[in-house]
Amino acid sequence: MERVLFLAHTEADGTLGKAAREGLSAALVAAEGGSLDIGLVGAQVDPAALAGCPAGTVRTVTGPSFGVSRYGTDAAAWAALVRASSPTLVVAAGTARMARSLPGVAQRLGGCIDTQVTGLQRVDGAVQAQRWYYRQRLVANLTRTARPWFILVTPGVLPVWQGSGAAPALEPLPVDLPVGTTRTEVAGVEAASAGAQTIRPDAALLFVAGAGWTKKQADGQAHPEQAATLIAQFLEVTGASLGSSKSLVDQGSEGEAVLPFLTHLNQVGQTGSTPRHPRGLATCCHGEEPHVVGWRFINERRVVNLDPNCGWARGKADVLYVADAFAVIRRVNELLA
Repeated sequence: MERVLFLAHTEADGTLGKAAREGLSAALVAAEGGSLDIGLVGAQVDPAALAGCPAGTVRTVTGPSFGVSRYGTDAAAWAALVRASSPTLVVAAGTARMARSLPGVAQRLGGCIDTQVTGLQRVDGAVQAQRWYYRQRLVANLTRTARPWFILVTPGVLPVWQGSGAAPALEPLPVDLPVGTTRTEVAGVEAASAGAQTIRPDAALLFVAGAGWTKKQADGQAHPEQAATLIAQFLEVTGASLGSSKSLVDQGSEGEAVLPFLTHLNQVGQTGSTPRHPRGLATCCHGEEPHVVGWRFINERRVVNLDPNCGWARGKADVLYVADAFAVIRRVNELLA
């Protein structure tokens, strides 16, 4: 029987973010047949965020010092919550804040940790964690005997927990911060404007641009400026997230004309990201294996390409449109506008 502790940091208004609620879904699976405690850290905690959650004890560490992401204060808060609960299994969402601080806590408490976990299940009463290896090509189900076992669940994989009912009672946990813990100061948060933001993890559609956008077109000329305009308009009207093939991203580092808003952060594939959007639309890319591997978790894949024999046509896409991407996206923009 596992004693499970779910850890999460709250948003500025005291609620739980989407990634945290996904992590709570994983914790509930792990706690089947055992017990579940919850530990929350933040400037404030809204009890309604856990309304209807079947948790035993909900401990909170709150205050201005815990409202920002800082290793010293976060590590002290997580360690105090773990000591108070004495769990055998600790589950948390793999946000940047948790991934930065929780491994150090596992080391302090003599535990072990697994990150990038994409699923939890119980087999013969034991908890198994699912994890991908070799650039998302191999999946393994693993378990450990070492305790406490810390698990960071990858955001965007599991269902979001939704509860209703009475809000649980909160038990404040005082934490004494050692001298120097708050010497790192967070000056503020600087975010890109809505028009400049192209990476949107919560978008319903992933739009991937390939190197074909910058190649010579039917008139014998390349039109990168026109391509940038069409793609920017598409992203604006659809709210899609922008991805790219490695070949197109590399052109920018080589001084060639590419999309002005494209960076290596947009790269999807073996050496890039592995997004998890419900739908994906690839344009002007040929579906090479290193690039396609990044699409493994896209539920529905559609492609626009002039080459009917490209790699996407070999069972890697659900639908292949043999057409000119310039004409297709231009017409789509007109219809959506």
